[in-house]
Amino acid sequence: MQTHKNNLSHGLKSRHVTMLSIAGVIGAGLFVGSGRAIAEAGPATILAYIFAGALVVLVMRMLAEMAVASPDSGSFSTYADQAIGKWAGYTIGWLYWWFWVLIIPIEANIAATIINTWVPQLDIWVLSLVITLLLTATNLFSVKNYGEFEFWLALVKVAAIVGFIILGACAILGLLPNTGVSGVSRLWDTGGFMPNGFGAVLSAMLITMFSFLGAEVVTIAAAESDAAEKQISKATNSVIWRITLFYILSIFIVVALVPWTDPRLATEGSYVTVLDTLGVPHAKAIIDVVVLTSVTSCLNSSLYTASRMLYSLSRRGDAPACARVTTTTGTPIYAVLLSTAAAFLTVIANYLVPAKVFGFLMASSGAIALLVYLVIAISQLRMRKRMIAEGKPIQYRMWLYPWLTWGVIAFIVSVLVVMLFRPDHRIEVLATAVLSILVVCSGLLVTRRRAKEESVVGNLQVSER
Repeated sequence: MQTHKNNLSHGLKSRHVTMLSIAGVIGAGLFVGSGRAIAEAGPATILAYIFAGALVVLVMRMLAEMAVASPDSGSFSTYADQAIGKWAGYTIGWLYWWFWVLIIPIEANIAATIINTWVPQLDIWVLSLVITLLLTATNLFSVKNYGEFEFWLALVKVAAIVGFIILGACAILGLLPNTGVSGVSRLWDTGGFMPNGFGAVLSAMLITMFSFLGAEVVTIAAAESDAAEKQISKATNSVIWRITLFYILSIFIVVALVPWTDPRLATEGSYVTVLDTLGVPHAKAIIDVVVLTSVTSCLNSSLYTASRMLYSLSRRGDAPACARVTTTTGTPIYAVLLSTAAAFLTVIANYLVPAKVFGFLMASSGAIALLVYLVIAISQLRMRKRMIAEGKPIQYRMWLYPWLTWGVIAFIVSVLVVMLFRPDHRIEVLATAVLSILVVCSGLLVTRRRAKEESVVGNLQVSER
């Protein structure tokens, strides 16, 4: 296939990047998984989302400072390479790729399960395969196709959340007739605002952290658009209201209208429970459509993000050389295919390897979000020093540098330590730690081998002279 200098295209339009930035943090976790967090911490789950949201806002600000200065499809992996060392960029890049590769079959299975309830004669595994292949195709043609497809999927998610918030606000204000639900007394009338203590709030925050990973994708996508610096600044500036509107306001409406002890929250999800409580007909069917759209969007983004990270790793010599090959439309075709193939292998592993082994593989992605945030913070700390020393202008700045950056680092380390001592999260930290050590070791071997090759080439050049 003809190549085009192995460079990515600039096919993403402004509206594509804008919608990606708006919907990048909206996954099935908001519609379904948030019910688990509420069942864990009660109304105080709002605090968990505020804490997690504040962390994401600060991390995105740090990432944007580096991305505006140097847009790159490898994003934080490239910056870690430059600021911390080759091993750091290699390690976090591969861990991030692994995270999204694991997400692909999970999202495909959720989507297939929903469709299977409508078309039971088709097996779930067949539907999963078809869905993944179709979305792989959209990623293979051009980034413009991906952006267009994602734009409309994201628009459905945003419209659904805005509609939910309007409906919930009307219910709280007593504007909906015949519902029997109004006011915000549910925030404290069932055991208080924080019925299970602050420890439960922390557990809920760890659940919500998984939902927020994806906000950083906009810095990867912006590298394939015109005026990348402007797009990154615009997206980062909007992250505060996005998190406030989509997550915190949504969760406030849920805990204000439904008792946190309602068993449907954990089994059916928060949105379905609220709509059922308000007497909305066909609530589950409506949310199933929204969740299907959401997981399809996440699956589409997962393929895109994994392929671009693999492409970036290959450009730096840290992944197979074929992954940097692009088509005439600027699509890294082999990076897309390799990421999809790896996702299929995880599905096969689910059937072939013992349950404990596959469970360990899945758990290994549990703390990757926190590691990504930690690497971003450390990279920004060092990159800012370097830019100041070199006299480079800093167009987009992290607030209260370096104190807020150090505060974020201390907070993330504290959360990882707490996870290590909590039985329900210990396996995630240990599994991610084991995987990280293996990746670091492989990275050191690759770096050493490359150094030897460069040394040999250098000696040959000297001898020829």
